Order: sequence, then structure tokens, then C-alpha cells
Amino acid sequence: MTQPVIIGSERSEVGLPAGMDVLRRGGTALDAVEAAMRRCEDNLTDHYVGTGGLPNAQGVVELDASVMTGSDRRFGAVGALRGFPNPISVARAVMERLPQHCLLVGEGAALFARENGFEGAELLTEESRAMWREQLLTAAEAVEGENTPAVDGDHRYRRAALELVRRMAPHEGPWGTINIVALDAHGEMCVGVSTSGYPFKYPGRVGDSAVPGAGNWCDLRGGGAACTGRGELSLRGGTARTVVDLLALGKEPADACRVALEEAAGLPDEYRSELRALALTPDGRHGGAAGQEGSVYAVMTGASTEPELRPRTLV
Repeated sequence: MTQPVIIGSERSEVGLPAGMDVLRRGGTALDAVEAAMRRCEDNLTDHYVGTGGLPNAQGVVELDASVMTGSDRRFGAVGALRGFPNPISVARAVMERLPQHCLLVGEGAALFARENGFEGAELLTEESRAMWREQLLTAAEAVEGENTPAVDGDHRYRRAALELVRRMAPHEGPWGTINIVALDAHGEMCVGVSTSGYPFKYPGRVGDSAVPGAGNWCDLRGGGAACTGRGELSLRGGTARTVVDLLALGKEPADACRVALEEAAGLPDEYRSELRALALTPDGRHGGAAGQEGSVYAVMTGASTEPELRPRTLV
């Protein structure tokens, strides 16, 4: 029997105890990841996943999530999902109830959620709405558009809006996508990722969290890995799969994460911001890497009473 372990990115501490409870009872890694991530998605003080996530440029919350299991590399994901508070569960349903597909987005994802009995909800809370409006009001110009051919004022507004997006930064404090990786007593592994994506993103933007090999990859021949941060970089770099491929070659988890992030860092990117990675092996070793000092991840084993924070290797 394998000793169960569950790890997660920053702010996963809210959910990891629920996941470990599942593992202690002999539950599956998939059940553990879903239970842990739902707690994170339901945490109203977290504005980067689930209910209360910061909205896109139109003021609408759109959620991405995925799950992947290591023994068979089954994958389920949703992208740009509106109106359903637990995208991790909808992603699991895609994997289990719609096996001919791996990823549903937008209206199709919402239709599937309704057909499968998931309960809809308003995702934009008053607090997240206030945060969104406060940052938008820092714009130097504001133009109310009409359905007419563009004029000079419209062009100036578009330029101002693009500049606004460029300088938008997350609020102070922990932020970003949440990763959770679990290993159960049967040796199965699951990686789950959930996010509301970059605040003020273009409507319909889907990041790495819903894409296999980019923000999520799980293969028992190497392990499981997931990414947070600048999703466009991990989409271009195939970062999560790179980490797992390095694990399969014998790299330690932290080193595999570091090398994969260094590779992604070599890509040209006008909108560069930090990318982080996290990994777990089938024998229970784990680690992570990041570009900022003081970055951590959380871990629980069967003997844990609460999540323990571990440092990430600095890139």
C-alpha cells in the first residue's frame, strides 16, 4: 500500500484537510482532489477561484478547471464557464460522463453542467465587484461607445483600455490559480487545477489550467505537475508535461520544476509575469519552484494534523 499524500499551491490550505480526510478513509486521489478543490472554490475570501473570482473585462466571472488521473491519463476540463461555482466538479463530469471529449468551453460547458444537474449560482460577489470597479476607475479616460463607425475618441479609448490592461496588477496578498495533487493508498494519482483566470482578461480567454500538458499533466510513469501564474507561458512551453517528463528521467521534483520554468522563461513575452510549478512523484516525493523568494506550497500526509508549508526552489 502507498502512503497517501496531498500537496497544493498557495492558498490550497483551505481545502487540503478535506482531501486528506478522503485519503485516510481509503478514498481515491480523484475524490480527494475534488473535495479539496471545492473547499477552495467556495472560499469567498479567495478572488482567483470559484465564487468571488475577479471578472473579465466585461465584468463577468469565467472559470477554468481540469482534472487528470495518472494511471490512464484521462482528462476532463472546462474553460470560460459562467454561472457554476464548482468547475472542478464539472471538469470531473466531463472526464467521466463525456469520455469522447476532454474539454468543453463557454456555452457548451454551461449546457453540459445544466444537463448533468449542477446548480447554477451568481459568481460575482459584491466584494469582487467592488475590487473590479475600483481598479477600472483608475483609468485616465472613459468613453461611452455607440454602435457607430469608430471615431478618434473610440480609438483613444481602445488605446487607453489596452494600457489599463497592461498595468493591471493583482491586489496585494496571495493570489492566482490553485493546484492540488493527490496520491492515494492504491498508488493512483490525480492533478486538479482551478482558476478564474487573469482579472480583466478578454472574454472567452482560456488559460493553461484547462489544457493538458500546459497547466496540468499526470502520468504515473513520472508523476503529476501543475502550474500557476502566467498561463500563456505554460501553454507555449508545455510546462506541466515538461516537469513530468523530467521526473520520469529521474529528476527530483523541485529540480524538474526549476528546469521547466527556466525553459519557459526563455520564451519572448511582452506581458511576462511569474510562472510557478508544483510536482509529486508516485513514491510520494514532492517539490516546487518559483521566481520569487519566500514562495511556498502546502503538503499533508496521513500523519498530518494540518497543512505544512514547504519552500519552493528559487528559479
